[in-house]
Amino acid sequence: MNRIGFDNQKYVQLQSERIRERIGEFGGKLYLEFGGKLFDDFHASRVLPGFRPDSKIRMLLEMKEEAEVIVAISAQDIERNKRRGDIGITYDMEALRLIDAFRASGLYVGGVCITHCQSADTASRFQKRLEALNVPVYRQYLIPDYPANVPLIVSEEGFGRSDFIQTSRPLVVVTAPGPGSGKMATCLCQLYHHNIRGEKAGYAKFETFPIWNLPLKHPVNLAYEAATADLNDVNMIDPFHLEAYGVKAVNYNRDVEIFPVLNAIMERIQGRSPYQSPTDMGVNMAGYCITDDEACREASVQEIIRRWYLTSAEVRKGMAEQSTVMKLELLMNSLGVKPEDRPCVLPALEKSAQNGDTPAVAMELPDGRIVTGKTSSLLGACSACMLNALKALADIPDEVPLLSPEIIRPLNHLKVEHLGNKNPRLHVNEALIALAVCAVNDPVASKAMECLNDLAGTQAHATVILSRVDENTLSKLNINLTCEPRYETHKLYHS
Repeated sequence: MNRIGFDNQKYVQLQSERIRERIGEFGGKLYLEFGGKLFDDFHASRVLPGFRPDSKIRMLLEMKEEAEVIVAISAQDIERNKRRGDIGITYDMEALRLIDAFRASGLYVGGVCITHCQSADTASRFQKRLEALNVPVYRQYLIPDYPANVPLIVSEEGFGRSDFIQTSRPLVVVTAPGPGSGKMATCLCQLYHHNIRGEKAGYAKFETFPIWNLPLKHPVNLAYEAATADLNDVNMIDPFHLEAYGVKAVNYNRDVEIFPVLNAIMERIQGRSPYQSPTDMGVNMAGYCITDDEACREASVQEIIRRWYLTSAEVRKGMAEQSTVMKLELLMNSLGVKPEDRPCVLPALEKSAQNGDTPAVAMELPDGRIVTGKTSSLLGACSACMLNALKALADIPDEVPLLSPEIIRPLNHLKVEHLGNKNPRLHVNEALIALAVCAVNDPVASKAMECLNDLAGTQAHATVILSRVDENTLSKLNINLTCEPRYETHKLYHS
């Protein structure tokens, strides 16, 4: 059952207060590097139950009159057509999507910084597109031997070659479509230009994970290692913080490794560095807002298991490395858990075994109840489970069909005879569309449809890798799906 373990309202308040304090420490101008996802931080909402996926945006909206946003995007990523793995769009399109989302939420976007440019022609097509849309564009050029060659970096031939981004507000949030986009370099380059102009400005970093004031091996922090297992990120005690203050603080390897170089750059720009450790650079207050440690521990353990299943399925698809699965197994072993400890796994496997090893899906509802569904001649297992879940939430007796065969069969016929599908069974989106149509005149179907939002945050497990359309539909409903790492058939192509 879902237990709240995090005070989201307190988090928004404390976080905005801490950022305002940091702005004041730097004389009224702060460049804040934002890591992770701003609009849809579902990882945080899973491991910190009570954390809202849009909490960071809510926090920024508390400061919207003081804040503006700069989107950093690497020219190399644009030219390689790099894509976001979760939603499948290229980084340049994601940059446009981010600008639209920021503007729709009421935040001011100051422009786009194209980083890692090698010449005036690099990413020029994207720049022209942005300028045609009246979005200010700035360029930051590659610096040889960055970040090691500090004298070159902090010079007219280094940061001095790059454009100075015109900003007008005390808080400048620097974000990006994904990692490696040049956010930190954008912030430091701005500090260089401000210093040349005799202006005060500072830099800070906002990363939710790892949570610096939780123990190193706390499941919340281990869940971050699970989420970044493919990146070889490792949590560690910040040695600089321990030496400076005698206090243990958790950070991760990349921030610890880069800190001496970052410190040297800031010293060269401003004469002294304001920070004694990489932990000092952070402003994250999430650790102060945990209200039920046990709930967060349990949620994080479940997240690690979920990541193991997701990565195992990705390995089966040829999209991940077996070594990543092995890292996740080490994390599970350290916590004394196994894949079957995900509550919806065994019910799905049992349902499949009871029906001749046919595909089955089990879903754990918010109140802890488990419902299942199996493949039939009319419905896919995921669709059957979805309808059963809605019946359970709406207190509709199990024997009452939400969709009668007379409704489903014409749709099966349409799919095969007219649309060229091999599989006549209804996918989840098709079953829900049929249910929505029935709800116009059927009060039982209408009652079930009203419970659709109650499925958000539920856990589901399938005994086979589901079709992309079913995965996408469950994702849109915020249902956390895992699958056994096997396909239903032995075909080479799976849609």
